[in-house]
Amino acid sequence: MKALVYHRSVPRYLLSQLVSRFNRKKFFPKVSPLALEDWPFSPPKGWATLTPLLCGICGSDVNLLKGHESFLLEPYASLPAVLGHEIVAKVDEAPEGSGFSTGDRVAVEPVLPCETRNLPPCPQCAAGNYNLCSNFLSGDLPPGSFLGYNSAASGGMAERTAAHPSRMVRLPDSISDEDAALIDSMASALHPLLWSYPENGQNVVVYGAGILGQHVTRLLRALGSKARIIAVARHRFQAELCEAGGADMVLRSPDRKALAEAVGGHFIKTTLGGGNIEGGADVFIDCVGNSRSVQEGLLALRARGRYVMVGTASTLSKVDASSIWFRELRLAGSAAYSQAPNPDNPQQYINVYRKCVELLASKSYATQGLITHSFRLPEYKKAFAAAFDKGAYKSMKVVFDLRGSVPA
Repeated sequence: MKALVYHRSVPRYLLSQLVSRFNRKKFFPKVSPLALEDWPFSPPKGWATLTPLLCGICGSDVNLLKGHESFLLEPYASLPAVLGHEIVAKVDEAPEGSGFSTGDRVAVEPVLPCETRNLPPCPQCAAGNYNLCSNFLSGDLPPGSFLGYNSAASGGMAERTAAHPSRMVRLPDSISDEDAALIDSMASALHPLLWSYPENGQNVVVYGAGILGQHVTRLLRALGSKARIIAVARHRFQAELCEAGGADMVLRSPDRKALAEAVGGHFIKTTLGGGNIEGGADVFIDCVGNSRSVQEGLLALRARGRYVMVGTASTLSKVDASSIWFRELRLAGSAAYSQAPNPDNPQQYINVYRKCVELLASKSYATQGLITHSFRLPEYKKAFAAAFDKGAYKSMKVVFDLRGSVPA
């Protein structure tokens, strides 16, 4: 089968990192250890075989190709690997007793916990928190926490793929393929949001207006939140989508003084360091995950406010962390998705992936404008070019269309 395969190459990874420092908005395919090639299809025993329909490009894919992934997370992937974990597919063959049949349309939840490795549940999996599984390095599969970053569990940027039946979610006919391609990124936003759900009337900063920021804004509104949403966007098209998604206020790359005013705090001048903010937001949801966004988040929060990292970060530089202890801030990370508190009944837990399917099926979730580009697999260089440079391409979610033809 034809597949986009990422190979292990330390020199090419470091070279990708180097060229990205000079031009972080450009994809350099000749440098990258990524290639479209013939690849053997050998699914793990007991898995369903699938034909991908659509597969989205995730921010983690972009970070990998830029050489921006954490060196400390290297053990949690195995290479070479077929990329792609935002998968919408049709079932070719399913194991007997799995509950799935040939022709079923499914979304694939790509986490690879104990059940997919033929292991008894670890304490986290037994508690329902399989995104925090203790056995990502053990069992029948090679090391790797996610389908698409695992040498035996191929991703969806290919003509064929496979999934463990426990990771498959059947899609109702009311959800289009395109809307279904948003489920994975939507779940990545819903999981941290439900664990740090704001109270009505609280000020929430959604920092970053890429696909994760758009989802956070829309999810708050779809779930009935009456929090005040202040979105921070870099590009005009992102700002317009935030407004359409229900943000109360949208700021375009604000300075610290403008951010202070928006969150109801006040700006305090400092001799060095760019100034501080007194008072501020109740919740700061960081959908970027770089040094600047972390710094602005720590300063924009009121005492005992909550900072939530949704956009992934590895190394940070020159972040003044004094607000963490001075204001007793609460910091929360987010690793993919599993279960989370039900906003209507916090004593009850719900499956995040299935909640996204439910919201899309109900038509209460606004998806217009979120998928901006679609490419065939052989056009992967163009696809990643669009995903790298959001400003030039006005790209939000970029997907590969594997259905045989690309919509105009």
